[in-house]
Formats: sequence, structure tokens, C-alpha cells
Amino acid sequence: MTFCAEHQKLGDFGQEELAALSRSAHFVIVREGCYVVKAEIISVGTELLLGQIVNTNAQFLALQMAELGIGLYFQTVVGDNEMRLMEAVHQALARADVLIITGGLGPTEDDITRETVAKAFDKDLVYVPEIGAELQRIFAGREMPANNLRQAYLPRGAVVLPNPHGTAPGMALKHHLGQLIFLLPGPPREMQPMFRNFVIPYLQEQGMLNGRVISRTLHFVGIGESKVAEVLSDLISNQTVPTIALYSKLGEVDVRLTAHTTHAAAADNLFAPLRAVILARLQPFFYGEDDCTLARAVGELLRPKRHLLAVAESCTGGLIGHLVTNESGSSAYFLGSLVCYANEFKTELLGVKKATLEQYGAVSEECAREMLSGALRLNNATVGLAVTGIAGPLGGTAEKPVGTVWLAAGCRSVVKTKQLSLTGDREAIKERAARLALALLLNLLREGK
Repeated sequence: MTFCAEHQKLGDFGQEELAALSRSAHFVIVREGCYVVKAEIISVGTELLLGQIVNTNAQFLALQMAELGIGLYFQTVVGDNEMRLMEAVHQALARADVLIITGGLGPTEDDITRETVAKAFDKDLVYVPEIGAELQRIFAGREMPANNLRQAYLPRGAVVLPNPHGTAPGMALKHHLGQLIFLLPGPPREMQPMFRNFVIPYLQEQGMLNGRVISRTLHFVGIGESKVAEVLSDLISNQTVPTIALYSKLGEVDVRLTAHTTHAAAADNLFAPLRAVILARLQPFFYGEDDCTLARAVGELLRPKRHLLAVAESCTGGLIGHLVTNESGSSAYFLGSLVCYANEFKTELLGVKKATLEQYGAVSEECAREMLSGALRLNNATVGLAVTGIAGPLGGTAEKPVGTVWLAAGCRSVVKTKQLSLTGDREAIKERAARLALALLLNLLREGK
């Protein structure tokens, strides 16, 4: 079976090849009759199954599959159990061209991957002297437990993948139906370089890399996912290539465009028309794309105008300052954040009037305005941001329920305020309030203030 590159179409194949393709479970049509290699990941380890360790290997491999243009359709986590691992391997081989198994290659009794895969392929394990010698070298000067030599036994016919960062070598096997199976160690510091340095070149040699899956992500703030879906409903219903996917985050929505193509320039040509339509509809809420953060977008407007930002925070507890200072170079425009949680601090440090607190309360437009004024008086700030609210779960009233937040952003001549009615737990309300406060500041700066 051959694998077609993106530019190949159904017409490029003969009748016998088309018939074989139609019978195969290992291909999927992604664009105009071209096919993409299908992959599957099996992560082995009871500690992963029970959630005792986060499965970062699967995340890494999924990202790599997309970058390589390989379609990933299934991920499986299996405990240290031979029968269940055997079942997962057979199931994966029935639907994938490339199977990647991580974990279970070490020297202990619960490391069963090597033996289980050998049994699944009906292959015996053979001792590889070069691996045994390397293990002896690694343990030179100290006693090597005898069970370490288990790592020198590989299924007959396996290709050894060196492991400069650990003791367990990886291996590559070819199934008699043509699928490739890779066994990689579990520790990420060993698995990741092995994949980059040995698995990718091997896939290239076998003709399984036919392009890339490229994505562009557009970031929006101040609008909900359901509203974005409504505005883009016709584009989503009629999508072909690029595909459109929506992802909701606290206070933000991402629109991801994805295409399978041969290179980035071709993807850009595919994305450009659709991107233009989306931005025309959602421009007021757009702040950046791909790795741009909301705080970075704010910083890119503060820096050229030589603004100095001061922040006064109550319910967000310093989260706005945290988001701003996550960006490299923020010291050029960020003076700092005063966390004035108690009313006494609002009065003493920010100059909020006691009469304001008594008449309107700490969670009010009036208090937010006076907090902003106090922040602007500090260290020659030219622009400021203030937030006060009820993050819950206690403290709400019928008049001011949990999630009530007031924002104020401005300079000495212009002030914008906004009331929010947020939902979620305490952490979610704080996160949304901080991001929507930055969005209010972003809009102020865009207006040239």
C-alpha cells in the first residue's frame, strides 16, 4: 500500500489501488480525495489510569502528529495488565497505520509492554548484546540489578531506537499488514527526544509523512461561545477546508482554523479569506492570534505610547498584575498592582472616601472610580485599571449577588466603567473579572486614549 501526498487525487490511482483503498480501515479522505495516515496512541501505566500522573506524553505526541500531518483519532490509557494491553494493541492495529505505545519498557515486573507486544505479534524475545553492553557501561562502578537486563531483550526483527537519556531503548516494528508500531519509554525526558530524533526520521523513510496539519487560532474576549457560534453559524455549517472549531476559556473564546497541507504558505492562502470574514463579523472582540495573550495585546498598545499602567485590585487579589507581568518586557509599562481587599486599605492607600463606601458599598461604580483615581495618583501613572466585586461563594445579597463586579479603566481625562454579572465558582469569577478588566483597558487604548 502506498501513501498519497496532498496533491494526489483519486484519479492518480489505478482500479486495483482504489479497490484496496476502499477496503482499508487505515485511510481517511480529508480534502479533494487525498488521504492522510491514521495514528493511535496507547499510554501504558496504572498510575496514568488512576490519575496519579498527568499524561503529558499523549499531549506531546498529539501535537507532534498534527505538525507531521498524521491524523490522530484514538488515544487509549491501559493499566499494567497484559490481557487488556493485548486487547488494546489488536484493536489499534485494526484501525491505524501508526501505533505509538509509551511506557512499560523498564526493568521491573510491572513493565509488560515489550513482552505483550512480542506476544501480540507472535514473536520471541531475543537478547541484543549491544544493549546489554550499554547497560553495563551505564552501571559501571556500581552494582547493576539483574532485572535491568530485561531491557536488552527485544521482539525479533525490531529496530532499536537509542535512548541516550535512560536505560530502556525504544523499538520500531513493522506489522505484516504494513502498520508501524513504536514502543517508547514512559519518562517524558526520554520519550520526547527519542520521538524527535529517531521516530520522525523513521516515518520519513517509510513514506508516511505527506504534509502537515496547520492551525491558526483567533482570540476573542468579551463575547460568549454561544454568541460566536451564532454569528459564525453559516460558516460552521458549510465548512470544508479550513475547518472551524470553537473553544471557550474563562472570559475568552478561541476560533481555530485547521487545514491539512504541504507547507505553511499554502495554509496561509487557505486561511486568509475565511479569516477576513470572521474578523469582519467579530472585530470589536478580537485581540490577537496564535500565541498572543490578552495581556500581551494590552502591552503592545501601552508600550509605543509610553504609557505607565497602575492597577487597583480587590476581588481579583492581584491576578491582573500576575497576567500583565507574565509577559516579558512588561516592566517598560507596568508600575504595579495594589491589592486593597479590606475597605480600610481602599481608604488608606487609594483614597476611597468612607462616605462612598457607606452610601454605595465597596462593590459599586463609585468605589471603582475612586479606586482608579487612587491608582492614577501613584508614581506618575498615565493609565489605570480598577476592579472590585463579590467572588463568592459568600458575601452576595439580593441586590448584589455573587458575581457582581465593577470595572473602571481610564486616564486622568477619560474613564470607562462596566458592570459584570459573572457566574461560576470563586476561581472562575476572579479569572473572568481579571480578563474582562484587561479587555476594557484594551478597548480604551484602541480608542486612542
